[in-house]
Amino acid sequence: MNNSITNTARLLGAGLRALLVLTLVTGVIYPLVVTGIAQGLFTHKANGSEITADGKVVGSSLIGQQGYSLDYFQPRPAGGLGENSVNTQYKLILSGATNRSADNPELVKWVEEAKAKVVKENSTADYKVRPSQVPADAVTSSGSGLDPDISPAYAALQVHRVAERNGLSVAQVEKLVKDHTEGRTLGFMGEPRVNVLELNIALKELVDGS
Repeated sequence: MNNSITNTARLLGAGLRALLVLTLVTGVIYPLVVTGIAQGLFTHKANGSEITADGKVVGSSLIGQQGYSLDYFQPRPAGGLGENSVNTQYKLILSGATNRSADNPELVKWVEEAKAKVVKENSTADYKVRPSQVPADAVTSSGSGLDPDISPAYAALQVHRVAERNGLSVAQVEKLVKDHTEGRTLGFMGEPRVNVLELNIALKELVDGS
């Protein structure tokens, strides 16, 4: 009887010691080490990849935003978020795709309407956009609905409108897009892209300084 109680006590003691050690290692030491490495080597990414303008945080380079006026470059549609009173401008309460197949009549209608809108909004007195010029990312949302980037083709399509509305030359805006176009990650992963928020901040600075 005494041996049984002694063995049980010994096992409980060993279990408690193991629990304390593992809690210390996995719950305190490991998180502190990982956090320290992240803050030391990847400070910007570890803190949300924040973008600042005029001394304040205006967004993240990882999260797309809606609501830009036509004076600025437009992001991808946020159709995956749906139209509702909770989230219409990437407020991070909702995220998702449309979950409709490519031949879904409703999706086809959305794409056709979006294409017509892109053509109309980006045609200027001196430059007419053709429907065949409209790239896929101009009329479809991403899988998450939060894509912060657009393709160089979609950025280029908007150059004439942005230049006209801001009193800039087409060459100035084209250079702005070129300067903010990122290549494939490590040279082979993904596609070239343009971060809309960063591009629009640079555009505002150019307009304010001109």
